[in-house]
Amino acid sequence: MNEQRMLLSKIKKYDFTLKELNLYLDTHPNCRRGLAMFQKYRKFRQNAAEEYSRKFGPLTPEQVTDNEHWTWTDDPWPWERR
Repeated sequence: MNEQRMLLSKIKKYDFTLKELNLYLDTHPNCRRGLAMFQKYRKFRQNAAEEYSRKFGPLTPEQVTDNEHWTWTDDPWPWERR
């Protein structure tokens, strides 16, 4: 598996973990351990997404940094990249 796919796979795993922790915290809002885990994985996901964006382009429109051109619509789309 190439670096781009590995990084995207890591981001998807973090997204899944964050969603599960979100659901847990919805029913256990005072669980400090759950909240700490959520913060930890949010940071992991943020770092991985920033690395992906630097190396391969934005994953979301919010990651577009070009002040001269709206690069979000440039091909290929994030999910089409190989």
